[in-house]
Amino acid sequence: MTKVLVVDDSALMRRVLGEIFREAGFEVAFAKDGVEALEQTHAFAPDVVTLDVEMPRMDGLAALDRIMVERPCPVVMVSSLTGEGAQATLQALELGAIDFVQKPDGAVSLAVDELAPVLIETVAAAARVRVRRSHRLAERLRVGRASRLAAGPARPRRSRVTAAMGNGTEGLVIIGASTGGPPALDAVLSVLPEDFPWAVLVAQHMPATFTGSLATRLDQFCALPVLEVTRPTPILPGQVHIARGGADMIVSRRAEGLLALPAPASRDHRWHPSVDRLMASAMEHMPAERLVGVLMTGMGDDGARTMTALRAAGGRTIAEAEETAVVWGMPGELVRAAGAVAVEPLDAIGERLIRMVGS
Repeated sequence: MTKVLVVDDSALMRRVLGEIFREAGFEVAFAKDGVEALEQTHAFAPDVVTLDVEMPRMDGLAALDRIMVERPCPVVMVSSLTGEGAQATLQALELGAIDFVQKPDGAVSLAVDELAPVLIETVAAAARVRVRRSHRLAERLRVGRASRLAAGPARPRRSRVTAAMGNGTEGLVIIGASTGGPPALDAVLSVLPEDFPWAVLVAQHMPATFTGSLATRLDQFCALPVLEVTRPTPILPGQVHIARGGADMIVSRRAEGLLALPAPASRDHRWHPSVDRLMASAMEHMPAERLVGVLMTGMGDDGARTMTALRAAGGRTIAEAEETAVVWGMPGELVRAAGAVAVEPLDAIGERLIRMVGS
């Protein structure tokens, strides 16, 4: 039986979450703050922890930091969709949290029917993840950032306004990720140099409130400018375009060049922003040899079908290796479909991209 530790300072939330998990057949224990959570991780030995952010005595981020050092186990954040909540959730994912679930904004008791299936699916998937200390990317990211700061101020980014694609050397890197994706994106994109010659388009499964914060956070630590696509946007070499959460992003070609367009979420695709839809649109407007697909950590199979088609058409693809993926669902499906040209651990994907695009 899966053992779940529910950590929340709200007695109502603890009761509601407890009922949801017990009805799903889970064994449940509770903690009302981070201090009790640490005690229970040792006494109860949970398979999964659901963790609130704002709590007295010790908040969720401090508790998560300690859990991942003292007794690493899968942690799912139960977060609000405010801007502040998005920032805290992204920090939690860097510290080692597996995934997050939206906390109801209104009456909790009225949101149970909507919350329960998402929560059960997320926690059940998290219970299958084996958490390793090396899985905690925050330490590695901190070291990389400290090294860049020690090297002195970054050179001003070159203006790419006049470098619109269309000169015959254009190319696109399409990256898809889901569970565990934000810190994985940081690890890959921060490796790319400021003169990286192709544009990068990212579909990260995430609600709309989170992707703006994700783009801002990545932009602080990457040599390439990173922006969220909220309106028709020229695709320029050496820029990273993040699809707005809760919707899709597609590639289109106009007289002035390629554009990244936000699009309503397609009913034909289960996950959003859809990796498959983004890749399919890119293949409509670009030859396969000028495309590279990268599929990283995440549940499900989004992106595997179209990236397999890309390889069959002569394009190049990279799947994240199982040993570094939080969930080897999406990249694993690509590998099983024989659609991956290369299978690389997370730390090697950025360098592999540089070599592929350079060649």
